Amino acid sequence: MPALKLDILAFAAHPDDTELSCSGTLAAHIALGLQVGVIDLTRGELGTRGTPEIRDNEAKASAAHLGLAVRENLELPDGFFKDDKTSRLKVVQAIRKYRPDIIIANAVDDRHPDHGRAAHLIKNAWFLSGLAKVVTLDDGSNQNPWRPSVVYHYIQSWYIQPDFVVDVSDFWEKKMGAIAKFKSQFFDPENPEPDTYISSKGFLQMIEARAVEFGQSIGTRYGEGFTVSRNIGVKNLKDLL
Repeated sequence: MPALKLDILAFAAHPDDTELSCSGTLAAHIALGLQVGVIDLTRGELGTRGTPEIRDNEAKASAAHLGLAVRENLELPDGFFKDDKTSRLKVVQAIRKYRPDIIIANAVDDRHPDHGRAAHLIKNAWFLSGLAKVVTLDDGSNQNPWRPSVVYHYIQSWYIQPDFVVDVSDFWEKKMGAIAKFKSQFFDPENPEPDTYISSKGFLQMIEARAVEFGQSIGTRYGEGFTVSRNIGVKNLKDLL
């Protein structure tokens, strides 16, 4: 039986990347009745806090909280995955399995080198997924070519000027609830593990400040920004805020 077809498939180098950067957008589209999924490339096993098993459970809890139709992990090596044939084919398999119309990927450049590398990996796999002579299998059967219409990139730690901003004001609490599922990673004064860049109280304050800034730029309370590698087209000017 073919896998569920998704409208939107978001990729993340690490569990919690999508929660921090685009979970408001995912929640907004789920509320519209769209089928939305997340594919994590790694288990985040190099993270200072927590364990891969803890982060697996946190990812499942976040997926249930958001109402994702699909959440999978490709188990590429955290910190060491490459934009090579093996990794590209794993991403191609996922794209062809779920046949999304839209892909959302990591920031094109960021503080963590995995983020930019993931962005390029996913963009390259997006192109390859539409080539008939690139052969991939799912449960032993050949997969059909499938190339989603667009790839959008969310914005992470480093500021990048967005090409468009999604109003997530109505889904801010949902987003923060998803982030909170990753209790091992973020601010928790009772956690005895070493402090990290993302475990400070200031980091979550930055996430909110960024959302307020993006929201203000489009006249809303909260927003999430994205970049694109091609022009954005609309059929109706009323689609723009």
